[in-house]
Amino acid sequence: STCRAMAPMVHGLEAEYFGKVKFTYLDADDPDTDAFQRTLGFYYQPEFYLLDENGNVLEKLIGFVSEEEFRSKFEQYLQ
Repeated sequence: STCRAMAPMVHGLEAEYFGKVKFTYLDADDPDTDAFQRTLGFYYQPEFYLLDENGNVLEKLIGFVSEEEFRSKFEQYLQ
């Protein structure tokens, strides 16, 4: 699946941006996360949400996202 294919890249970015970007993983199959999924508007795997420090959604990315696109988004919001 796309999620599995992207996992090494995402984990690499997590290590690279440690202390600057907090990565949180949501298990879409876990019923305990249903309320949070509804709050975010989740409907497709994978989905990535860029949140500000207050938990507000800055951007939602759906499907495959390239490493370059992630880097660009991170740098945009870290400024």
